[in-house]
Amino acid sequence: MAIQVGDKAPDFELKDNHGRTVRLSDFRGEKNVVLLFYPFAFTGVCTGELCALRDNLPKFVNDDTQLLAVSNDSIHTLRVFAEQEGLEYPLLSDFWPHGDTSRAYGVFDEDKGCAVRGTFIIDKEGVVRWTVVNGLPDARDLNEYVKALGTL
Repeated sequence: MAIQVGDKAPDFELKDNHGRTVRLSDFRGEKNVVLLFYPFAFTGVCTGELCALRDNLPKFVNDDTQLLAVSNDSIHTLRVFAEQEGLEYPLLSDFWPHGDTSRAYGVFDEDKGCAVRGTFIIDKEGVVRWTVVNGLPDARDLNEYVKALGTL
């Protein structure tokens, strides 16, 4: 079951597409976090979602908010994907131990071996304030994120 609104967001430590360590707790007290899980780099729906975020980046990466996108791909795959698509926000690898962070948030599909489309908006105190979880083929509505961020 996915993490719910009002829950404390589980901390994590993952490598980004440049090999840097990123912890959710690094943003505590500093920024709200849009934590977005997606199945795989280079797939149609995922590429569309991540490029839509790229095209609206000032709404998701600014003095008050940080976007973190997580998949179960390796950091090497994520580096190439980010370069190819011009993605300038952190793509985090939940590759090994495989899916641990996705499982902690309740969005890992054991049969498929990847995260489903889960999004969690986490406030500066580390509490989940909004969430949506979609199945693998169902893209999320970017406007919903913007509305939810506006309530913080």
